[in-house]
Amino acid sequence: MNPPHDFQSIRSDDNNRWFHPWEFMPDAGHANRAIASHGEGIYIYDENGQKLIDGPGGMWCVQIGYNRREMADAIAEQVMRLPYMNPFSLTSAPPARLAARLAAMAPGDLNHVFLTTGGSTAVDTALRFVHYYNNIKGRPGKKHIISRENAYHGSTYLGALVTGKDREKNWFDIASPLAHILPHVNPARRPTGMSLETFCTEKVNDLEKKIIELGAANVGAFIAEPIQASGGVIVPPDGYFKRCWEICRKYDVLFIADEVVTGFGRLGHWFASKEVFGIEPDMIICAKGLTSGYIPLGACLVSDRLFSEVSGENARGASFGSGFTYSGHPVACAAALKNIEIFEREGILDYVREVSPHFLERLHGLRDIPMVFDARGMGLVGCVECTVAHLMDYHVDEERALELDTDLGARIDRHCHELGLLVRPLVNQCVFSPPLIITHQEIDRMFDILREGIVRTMHEVEQELGIKVA
Repeated sequence: MNPPHDFQSIRSDDNNRWFHPWEFMPDAGHANRAIASHGEGIYIYDENGQKLIDGPGGMWCVQIGYNRREMADAIAEQVMRLPYMNPFSLTSAPPARLAARLAAMAPGDLNHVFLTTGGSTAVDTALRFVHYYNNIKGRPGKKHIISRENAYHGSTYLGALVTGKDREKNWFDIASPLAHILPHVNPARRPTGMSLETFCTEKVNDLEKKIIELGAANVGAFIAEPIQASGGVIVPPDGYFKRCWEICRKYDVLFIADEVVTGFGRLGHWFASKEVFGIEPDMIICAKGLTSGYIPLGACLVSDRLFSEVSGENARGASFGSGFTYSGHPVACAAALKNIEIFEREGILDYVREVSPHFLERLHGLRDIPMVFDARGMGLVGCVECTVAHLMDYHVDEERALELDTDLGARIDRHCHELGLLVRPLVNQCVFSPPLIITHQEIDRMFDILREGIVRTMHEVEQELGIKVA
């Protein structure tokens, strides 16, 4: 039985003391967020006891669902045995065994595993390794990093430099001559009449042109999510990822696959790079589903080729001077090992591949709602994007369009919450990455609620703005 909570006091402390990530500062002090009381399976319960399907799966991470007793037991057992050890001078079984497991799961020769605290610090590690690698090899100018519009690679300074996901104004001083953002790769926003094949070629050419413009001798790496998750679940056209990888090989540019979201089952495989997209990156970044969100943990996997070129006799006496107090934290690694065990025992990867077609069918079925601009996804990750800005009978500037879209997302979220579904919209984009254990029936329920939430919002907006969406 769950202990009683003073929810009024919790909300007061939350409003007045907890400075949240991505805090909307005009609401600071009175955001009045829903309070998550407890979780079970694919469901979160709020302070009113309402049972809510967790559509986003936490933040793309609760792969095995909530309230797994064996996860709690594994974590508790490790806490009692060894809650911490100094990773700079010691080792222990959980991080060593986890590194071996990750190397065995990864494609190609990605056999060296740097354990971090989460996705952002894993990205930071990969980018620092690019700089270190080229300095050791006597190429100090080969430092430029290429990324893409709508990319999200974390909140460390280096991760933020290569993030291109700022529709709203960015109030931080983040700029660097070493970071370059390519145009978007969203097929839904390609020019009218352009084929997907032509669009794909154009996007691949964007990368090659930028490398040539900067000079291949100056470009260290290209970093890319196979699917741009926080950017709105943007799935590039078929062949794009592999062709970009081939361009990088042509110009001796390292390819970093950010699989923080697509790794650990989201697309039905441990990693999507080779199994889904046909590539073997120089580095892979993972986090989130690595522990199913139970404990913070991330990893940067580095290829044998790169590692051998800057270690041993090739190291020039250098140390890789980067790391964290909680690198290889034994409790987090024990959680990851138990998470992997559950995946294997329950056949979760196979199950995702079996249930994904139904998920995608229901997702794309929402396209018949007039307010839906696009529905897109792959595996068990998807996005439904709604808009009405284009229906206004006068020019709508970018600021007004953002205001309209933000309001749409908030309305849909409110209606869905009332009906039993967490949405967590990204402005006007309803993103879904539910726990991988979701059933066919629960998928139906999830999208039935979303449909009703969008339709209710559409009718409200039609009345209030005096427009006809349908």
